[in-house]
Amino acid sequence: MATLAVAPRPLPFRRAFAATFRLFAKETKYEFLKLWRTKSFSLSVIGFPVMFYALFGIANKSVHDGGVDYAKYLLAGYCCFGMIGAALFGIGVGLASEKAAGWLELKRASPMPPIAYLVAKCITAQAFGLMIVAVLIVLGLTLGGVQLTLAEVAMMAGLSLAGTVPFAALALLVALVVPANAAAGVVNLIYLPMSFMGGLWIPIHFLPKWLQAIAPATPTFHLAQLMLTIFGYQQASSITSHHWIGLGGFTLLMLGVSWAVFHRAEQDA
Repeated sequence: MATLAVAPRPLPFRRAFAATFRLFAKETKYEFLKLWRTKSFSLSVIGFPVMFYALFGIANKSVHDGGVDYAKYLLAGYCCFGMIGAALFGIGVGLASEKAAGWLELKRASPMPPIAYLVAKCITAQAFGLMIVAVLIVLGLTLGGVQLTLAEVAMMAGLSLAGTVPFAALALLVALVVPANAAAGVVNLIYLPMSFMGGLWIPIHFLPKWLQAIAPATPTFHLAQLMLTIFGYQQASSITSHHWIGLGGFTLLMLGVSWAVFHRAEQDA
């Protein structure tokens, strides 16, 4: 006896959107909890910017250079330093380790959309970046003698969300091309020199002339200038739109190279 096949009815848009949102939210929740409970990550990624700001920012809160409050300048720099570290170590090192352990293959074999896995990691890095910025702001206000308006705090929080994305794209590329056992070392080789050249640790005009010349080629420089613009401490020649274009171009470049690497690996598999 022949049976009549009935095609499944598609879910209404609202139900489909709600189901997708719950999936993304749950994946993000567990990604955040995983990293939060990994004390070697959560304590170090929050602790290092706080420690450095206490040593070099708060300790020099009475230093002023041409009307620039040194503690406030370094608050901007170490906020950038912290959010970049959260992205590079949380995504770059974490994804490389999960890829080596076969967890990435398991995720790809599951019904979950692959993009949810990457979005969860990016949002988690943004959440840690926001926490770092919040802690540093509290330290600056209470111990560093820094004065901030609510508008400045809001802009710093917004920039921490947007500024994490380019370095999340860089971290994705690192995870795809670097073995898990070398990922942490490679991230440090990228993270620390770029932070120094970008002017996150000391004002850019204190750097050697040759470093000042190549600094605009680094994404850290553009992010730092955007953060310093909030306080009016940016370089005289700084143009805000150029920094956004620089970060946007860097993000697209990293994503494009990551896609090419991933596509090549798929063909070779």
